[in-house]
Amino acid sequence: MQTQKAENPQGTERRIRLSDDLLWGIHPVTEALEQEAGRITEIILQKEKKGGKWEKIIELARTKGVKLTFVTALRLTGPESAQVRHQGIVARTCQTSLLPFADLLERFAARVKKGEYPRLIVCDSLQDPHNLGAIIRTAHASGCSGVVMTRERSAPLGGTAAKASAGAISHIDISQVTNLAESLKQLKEAGAWIFGAVKDATAQSIFITDFALPACIVVGGEGQGIRPLVRKQCDVLISIPMVGALDSLNSSVAAGIIMFEILRQTTSEKE
Repeated sequence: MQTQKAENPQGTERRIRLSDDLLWGIHPVTEALEQEAGRITEIILQKEKKGGKWEKIIELARTKGVKLTFVTALRLTGPESAQVRHQGIVARTCQTSLLPFADLLERFAARVKKGEYPRLIVCDSLQDPHNLGAIIRTAHASGCSGVVMTRERSAPLGGTAAKASAGAISHIDISQVTNLAESLKQLKEAGAWIFGAVKDATAQSIFITDFALPACIVVGGEGQGIRPLVRKQCDVLISIPMVGALDSLNSSVAAGIIMFEILRQTTSEKE
C-alpha cells in the first residue's frame, strides 16, 4: 500500500457500526497486518493503550503504509455489538488486496510506452459503496486497467461494494491514494490525459471528445462533484448531453456511459 503520514493525533470518541468489513482485537489485527496488510485500509486505536503488542501493531502499520487513526474512546454499535470485545482496536478491511499506487503508475506508463491506450477510472471522494462497486464492475467490463480512489472520504471496499461489483473487485487493479491531485500529476507525467466529468454548460460533450489516447476519467463524489484542487489537474472537462427535466445522473451511471463511449471509440479505432 502507498506510504502515508496522515494520522489523527488529536483523538475523539469514535462510534463505528458493526459491519462485515471490520476486524477487531489485538491478535486478529496483528495477524492481518503480517499476512494481508494490502487488505487493511485503516486501523483505529484508543490512544491511551500501552504495551509491546500495541507498539508492534503501530510499527507494522507505519511500515506497511496503513492509515492509523487514534481516538480517545472506541465504541462499536449495532444489534450484535454487545458481544464484541474489540480491546481498543478496530481495522477496516476490503475484499481484495489493494495495489500500491507506484505499481499502478508503473504498469500504466509501461503500456503507454508500448503505444497502447490504457484507461483508469478515478473516484474522487465517492462515498456510496453501491456506486463504488457499480463503477468497479463497469470499469472491468469496459476494459479499464484500474481504479484509483481516495483514502479519505471514500466508501469502504467492504462487502457492500464487493457485492455491487459482482466479483469484479477481484479482477481489476485498485489503488488508494492520500493526495489525489498529486497522483494525477504523476499520471500526467506518465503520459495520461486527465478528463474530469462535470455537469457544466461549458464542458465538452463526450460525443465530440477524442478518447483514443491514454486516459484517466475523474468522477466526483455524490453531491459535491470533483473537488477544486482535483479539477485543476484535469486537462479536459467533459459532460454527458441530456434532455428532459433532470440535469444530472447518478455517479455510477455517468461513469458507465463515459467508459463505454471510450470503449466504442477505441474499438472503432482498431477496426
